[in-house]
Amino acid sequence: MKNLIVSIFAFIAFTLSAYNGKAQQNNSSSQINTIEVIQFHSEHRCMTCLKIEKLTRATLGNYFKSIPFKLVNVEDKNNAKISEQFEATGTALFLYNPKTGKKKDLTDFAFMKAGDEKKFEAELKKFIEDFIKS
Repeated sequence: MKNLIVSIFAFIAFTLSAYNGKAQQNNSSSQINTIEVIQFHSEHRCMTCLKIEKLTRATLGNYFKSIPFKLVNVEDKNNAKISEQFEATGTALFLYNPKTGKKKDLTDFAFMKAGDEKKFEAELKKFIEDFIKS
């Protein structure tokens, strides 16, 4: 009888720990799905702006396929509201959580690292991971 009780207790503990791990895994996925990467640009785009877009898309494609990338022309009147919300008047790169309103401006990073693909990818990946965790 004592062995039966121990076995039942062990089964319940194992089941609860497996469920908790699954819940944490789903929570992480849902956090990724709540963020966006937004790049603002003006009508006439420079080489660096185009490179930032290319490297950002590549990083998302390699590591974060479920994170949407939005490209926003600040000169398009239809984008006036979002451009004002982010105070973007030209090229800018942001991480954004639309549920919480939290944003991280990566513009300086993007311009500084656009010339080095490996550093850009590694650092953008780290920024995204840290943004998801916080």
